[in-house]
Amino acid sequence: MARVVLKLGDDISTDIIYPGRFMATVLPTETPQYAFADFPEFNARLKKGEIPAGSIVVAGKNFGCGSSREQAASTLKGHELVIVARNFARIFLQNAINLGLRLVVCPEIEAEEGDELEILPDKIINRTSGKEFRVEPLPKARQAIIDAGGLIPYTRQRLLEKAASRKKD
Repeated sequence: MARVVLKLGDDISTDIIYPGRFMATVLPTETPQYAFADFPEFNARLKKGEIPAGSIVVAGKNFGCGSSREQAASTLKGHELVIVARNFARIFLQNAINLGLRLVVCPEIEAEEGDELEILPDKIINRTSGKEFRVEPLPKARQAIIDAGGLIPYTRQRLLEKAASRKKD
């Protein structure tokens, strides 16, 4: 179970997640300091390490819309946040999967900051309100990439498995 640390509405753009004025900083090790920079209290809590890994950001429809900047996903991955949204913008979704950011598509999610959520493969249970919400699972191939930690670790894992299989033959 994890706590909702930030609740957002619809159409949260990549510029809200990772403001364009910080585009000179693109290294995944450096981008997390600018996560939600225009939300100064939340950003300060992230920087101070007050928000534990696995904490949840809940959003409405079209999370990650706008520019295709990969840094929007890397800044969230850097804090190991879990993003639960009604749906995601297409390019953001693919960038997030490639980086191994944990995403959950939940079209009817209802949650407030401070709520405790239990995320299961087929549903989310809001332990605070007692309500349950259906999850739309990602395709297995995309989920496998997230579970591996991103596209690079996934590819490395697959190549190692293939090499081990050849040695057995």
